[in-house]
Amino acid sequence: MRILMLAAVAALMAAPALAQDAADAGLDLPPIVMSTEHPDEEAVDPYERSNANADAAPFEGAAMWEAFHGEAGVSRLVDDFVDRATTDPRISETFVSHDLVRLRRTLKEQFGYILGGPVTYTGRDMEAAHRDLGLQAADMGALVEILQQAMSAEGVAFPAQNRFLAKLAPMRRDIVTR
Repeated sequence: MRILMLAAVAALMAAPALAQDAADAGLDLPPIVMSTEHPDEEAVDPYERSNANADAAPFEGAAMWEAFHGEAGVSRLVDDFVDRATTDPRISETFVSHDLVRLRRTLKEQFGYILGGPVTYTGRDMEAAHRDLGLQAADMGALVEILQQAMSAEGVAFPAQNRFLAKLAPMRRDIVTR
């Protein structure tokens, strides 16, 4: 049975439109996690795992998921985004003591979930995740600029970028603490 479920999940990932077809047909397939917790992640204090921690409702339908090129596109986007952010002289110091394995995994989950993909978010809520970072408005501005660069490099259309950024914008109040 588990093999059949894994095959069904793999098929859904190969063709995101099928996920919407399954939902339209009344099939209740479990959401998947884009990548499992990696053994190289640092341990964190326990917290309640919930999609609500993503701090944004997902887009309806598969259009945004497809605009970001599904799992592979979101994965490339996040990897590029993290690479750019960790080397950008304006904000690179923010990431020096962070678990970049966990950061990449949870960003892929969060972005995938918000974009309407068949993804479960397992990370902390934005306030808890950013509480001790002391981020300022300029830091947030730099992150948004870097995210736009990564989305453009992934070939995400400008209107889709704007829709995604509009979903993320309310998180500013939980992320910027100084």
